[in-house]
Amino acid sequence: MDLYLLHLKVQDVVTSEMMEDRNRLVLVMEQSEGDVEISQTKAQPQINNGRHNWSNGQCVVAVPSLSSLNPSFDLSLCRAKLENDWLPVSDMEAPLKIALDVPSVKRYVVFNSALFHFILAPMLYVIVWCALFSTLHLYMTVSDYWVLCLSVSLVSIFLTTTIIFILHHSNKELNMNLDVRLIQVNERMVKHKLLVAVADWVQNCNGNMQLYFVYWDMSHCLRALTETLEERSSVANDTQKKMKKKMSHLVLTAEIKTVDPEVGGSDVEEEEEVVDEQRPLLRNEERNCQRQDVSIATIFSLVPDASLPAQAKAYQLLMTYSAAYVKLLVSERLSGPTHHHPRSQRNHCTTAPFCLCQYIKKKILR
Repeated sequence: MDLYLLHLKVQDVVTSEMMEDRNRLVLVMEQSEGDVEISQTKAQPQINNGRHNWSNGQCVVAVPSLSSLNPSFDLSLCRAKLENDWLPVSDMEAPLKIALDVPSVKRYVVFNSALFHFILAPMLYVIVWCALFSTLHLYMTVSDYWVLCLSVSLVSIFLTTTIIFILHHSNKELNMNLDVRLIQVNERMVKHKLLVAVADWVQNCNGNMQLYFVYWDMSHCLRALTETLEERSSVANDTQKKMKKKMSHLVLTAEIKTVDPEVGGSDVEEEEEVVDEQRPLLRNEERNCQRQDVSIATIFSLVPDASLPAQAKAYQLLMTYSAAYVKLLVSERLSGPTHHHPRSQRNHCTTAPFCLCQYIKKKILR
């Protein structure tokens, strides 16, 4: 019975948190829609002075990493420009530090950077070549060693190229350890018509890792993606299956701590009966040590729930893939139509082949 009550308590905690997140999501959407409707009548002069010439996809500020081995970004470089224009510092620095200023995240960024892959390629080639040559030399008798060396070199080049290509292609996908951590940051920044992402590439044998702030008015993409989902309402089950299939790997694990009712509850009742002046200190410490927090692992999926309205689903998809899209945008890795084929009329980005909502349609809904 106690375990059953504990299970019900955890369900209530998770349900309340999910309801609060959903209410916050709807509130942000209503605010964004309200901004679209009254932006022309109640726009502040300070905002108009800084953004009247900007277009979707335009890079506002790029902050380089201070070190390749210890990635960190000096936010004071962009603080003056963003604060003077429209963005408060409190909405920028605190979320970014929570998302990026973590030792495990920094280690992942180093080992997943383009510079590390650039250094890894020749090292991997030498290791594969030595392993193949030493193995084949024992089991094969070849009179001409140049034939064996040439064969081993060709196989080593093929294997090294394949591994580097797989690593390079994986960087174009949504990164759970970096892009997903920036979702909460972009949820705040999108209210100021900004999106944030971390991108890196190798230029002149040097790593180029930067934190990018890109101007983006989400209202157009939100409206277009909402219309697309509403048009597919007749085949909503098929659309939901596509999202589950292509977003099945986007799963977050969170630990929810609850107090053990058997230990914590009995201690509280006993402490209420004892007067503060008569309470033994040693006995009090023993009771505090007996209290234990029960951690329950809960799995949250980033797939939009089927019961959500079309606008809520569209907003969640846009926020989920915002950092990944900006990363590909600033590094010019968005594959699209060439100059012989005109861009789509519904493209809301002038600096890329397709905008964020079109990227989601191509990646998830197609």
